[in-house]
Amino acid sequence: MKKYFRFDELGTNYRRETIAGLTTFLSMAYILFVNPAMLSLSSVPDLPDSMRMDQGAVFTATALAAALGSLIMGVIAKYPIALAPGMGLNAFFAYNVVLTMGIPWQTALSGVMVSGLIFILLSLSGIRETIINAIPAELKLAVGAGIGLFITFVGLQNANIIVDNPDLLVGLGDLTNGSTLLAIFGVIITVILMVLRVNAGIFIGMVITAIAGMVVGLVDLPTSVVGPAPSLAPTFGAAFENFGEVFTLQMLVVILTFLFVDFFDTAGTLVAVATQAGLMKDNKLPRAGRALLADSTATVTGAVLGTSTTTSYVESTAGVAAGGRSGFTSVVTAFFFLIAIFFSPLLSVVTSAVTAPALIIVGALMVASLGKIKWDQFEVAVPAFLTIIMMPLTYSIATGIAIGFIFYPITMICKGRRKEIHPIMYGLFVIFVLYFIFLAE
Repeated sequence: MKKYFRFDELGTNYRRETIAGLTTFLSMAYILFVNPAMLSLSSVPDLPDSMRMDQGAVFTATALAAALGSLIMGVIAKYPIALAPGMGLNAFFAYNVVLTMGIPWQTALSGVMVSGLIFILLSLSGIRETIINAIPAELKLAVGAGIGLFITFVGLQNANIIVDNPDLLVGLGDLTNGSTLLAIFGVIITVILMVLRVNAGIFIGMVITAIAGMVVGLVDLPTSVVGPAPSLAPTFGAAFENFGEVFTLQMLVVILTFLFVDFFDTAGTLVAVATQAGLMKDNKLPRAGRALLADSTATVTGAVLGTSTTTSYVESTAGVAAGGRSGFTSVVTAFFFLIAIFFSPLLSVVTSAVTAPALIIVGALMVASLGKIKWDQFEVAVPAFLTIIMMPLTYSIATGIAIGFIFYPITMICKGRRKEIHPIMYGLFVIFVLYFIFLAE
């Protein structure tokens, strides 16, 4: 085992790797409770049950997808990088695809599965480098920042800090409401923990918020802490039920969005974690193909189990900071996700007020990429800005990406930088223009 994971070469040991794996798990454990709340649209009242995914099944699917994805990454790619259903993509899945577009969640799962299959093909070929180079850096950064704003907006809504206003579209909610005050308390606690650089700050913030809610009577006490794993039956294999419905222009845009965000999120996370761990060689990522294959395989597996896109987590840097250097770190994280399956009774205490602070803080972390955009170059600043701002304003990640990708060729051609536009960008321009024409019909 030590030889397989190259402990001596990497200067690590079982104790250090185990602590790192636990640290990574605690840093991303919030997804076990946030993802079921997201995909079940628990914060949205008066929806037919057919639009809601079963929370218990999604909880189990989330834990299993994270465990399997982390295990594959650790054993095959040998990186200390853990995986789980991605924040942002779960919001896109639930609030855009299912709630706004009215696409059945079964069909949305089919879209996730198809995006994962395409990702596998890209990982097995040399095409991935072409695609990475085709999308301009500013638009990649803008997508991440825009998703961050969208997630924060969803969190503020779930906490009723921001509410519907018939005169102004949106406005400030009733800050004297008990649940809203609990969410604000959670934001403050989580911010303090993050500023103090406490490992697993987001997860600990959720725990403290839930406990505070139980103390003041805003959150019901759980009937138990440990229980049998919720059945996967409501979601397992649902991705195959409406598979034939993915072959439409609307679903093509959805699949491209799943693929695009997952692809570049993964690439960015791999580079960030590998750089921190000192695993980059000559500015190149060893075994990059294996790492991308692990990520894409986890997406397909997660879709079959019943959850949105599974992707590499930047929270893995917490484990690296704790000393993790090998794939054994990810194996340990996978083990803890498997154990977590038996803590499903705690789902009852995770209300919208408890999850909202996590969404708000994760969004704040994601907009850090804004500083890397070249705002002094108007021809790239405009597409980037429109990508970012249109996501929360249209309540659609796909729409933000589409608008930014339409404007990019226009502004670059006008500036005389036609040669810098990759042919793939022209193809995406046509697809997204057709997407808006289709929506208008």
